[in-house]
Amino acid sequence: MNDITLANGIYWVGAVDRDIPASSGYAGTSYNAYLIVDEKITLVDGVKHSHRDQFWERVRNIIDPEKIDYMIVNHVEPDHSSSLPEIISTIKPEKIFCSAAGKDAIIAHFHDKSWPFQVVKSGDEISLGARTVHFIMTRMLHWPDSMFSYLKEDGILFSNDAFGQHIASDNRFDDEVDIAEPIKGAKFFYANNLNLLSPLIKKTLRSLDAMNLGIKMIAPDHGYIWRSHPDKILQAYAEWSCQKHKKEVLVVYDTKWKSTEIMAKAIAQGIEEKNVPVTLCSLKTWHRGAIMEEFLTASTIVMGSPTINNGVIPSMAAFLHYIKGLKPKNKLGAGFGSYGWGGEGVRQINSALDDLKIKRIDDGLRIKFVPDEQQLQACVEYGHKIAEATLEFTPNC
Repeated sequence: MNDITLANGIYWVGAVDRDIPASSGYAGTSYNAYLIVDEKITLVDGVKHSHRDQFWERVRNIIDPEKIDYMIVNHVEPDHSSSLPEIISTIKPEKIFCSAAGKDAIIAHFHDKSWPFQVVKSGDEISLGARTVHFIMTRMLHWPDSMFSYLKEDGILFSNDAFGQHIASDNRFDDEVDIAEPIKGAKFFYANNLNLLSPLIKKTLRSLDAMNLGIKMIAPDHGYIWRSHPDKILQAYAEWSCQKHKKEVLVVYDTKWKSTEIMAKAIAQGIEEKNVPVTLCSLKTWHRGAIMEEFLTASTIVMGSPTINNGVIPSMAAFLHYIKGLKPKNKLGAGFGSYGWGGEGVRQINSALDDLKIKRIDDGLRIKFVPDEQQLQACVEYGHKIAEATLEFTPNC
C-alpha cells in the first residue's frame, strides 16, 4: 500500500466506502483522516468504525500507532468518530483537541470522561514542533461541535465536512480528475446538508477571508482533497451560500394514472418554447438529493401531483417535507396536477410553497381527470407563463 502524501510528513490515512445504501442518493464516500508526523505526531479525525481496518493499515504503514501524541477531533458525527474508542485505547494520546461542544458530544456518544480532553476556541494555537495548528470554530457547520484546524506552515485547512463530497474513488486529489467531478459532488453535499446553513456559511467565508490565511490546500473529511483548486470550491461556496441562481426550471412530479405526467411534459414543452432551460424530474426515477442538487442553482421549481385521499401523492408529500428542512431561499414556484373531484393536491403544493416563502407565480393549474387537446394547450401556455416569470425574476443575494 502506497502512502498518500499531502505534503512532507502529512498523510491521508482514511478509508473508502463503496457499500452505501441506494437510498442515500450517492454511490459511496470516503472517510478522510490525516496524520501529521512532527515532534508531536498528530492524528486529525477518525473514520467510520466499520472501515477502521483500512485506517489502521494506512497508519501502521507510516508509523507505530502508539507513537501518536495528539488527536484533533474536528467533528463528532459517527462517520468520523465511531472508531474513537478503539483509536483512543490504541494510541493513548497525551491530548484530544476539540471544541467545547465537541467534548460534550464525545462524552454523550461514548460516555468516558477520563479521556485527555483539551478544549480549544477560535484563535487558539498549538505547536507540533516545526508546525503550528490554528483552530477556527465553525459552530453549526454543520453540527454544534464543528471546527476547522489550519496548519499554518503548510497552508492546509482541515475543514471537517465543509467542502467535502460523498464520492468513492481511488484518487484522492482534485487535480487527478476532471474538476467538474468534485464540484458536482460538493454541490450535492451542499444542497442536501448545508443549504439551510447558508447565512452561517457566508459569515464563515467572510471570516476566513479577513484572516488572510493564505490557504494552499483544503482537506475535507469526505471526498477529494482540494490540492490545486481550493479557490474554485471557495468560490462555489460563496455563490451557493448567496443563493445565486440560473434562470432554469425544474418540473418535479409524480403521477398515478399518467394524467399529471402528461401535464408535466406539456408544461415543460411550453417552457422550452420560450428558450428557458427545463429539467423534468419524476419522483419515480429521481432521488430527492439529485433534485435538490439541481434546485440549488435553478431559480424555479414547478411541482405536480394528482390528488389522492384529499392530498398530494405520498412521494410528493415526502419531497415537500424534505425540501422544507433545507429552506431554499429566493426561489420562484408553481403547482399543477390532475384530480377527480376535490383537487386538494395543488392547494397543498401552494400551501407548501407559501410556507417555504417561495414566491408563487399563481394559484396553479388543475385539470379534472385526463386532459383533452384544449387542456393540453393550456398546459403548454402555462409553461409559457412560467418561463416568462422565470426570465423576469430577480432574486436578491
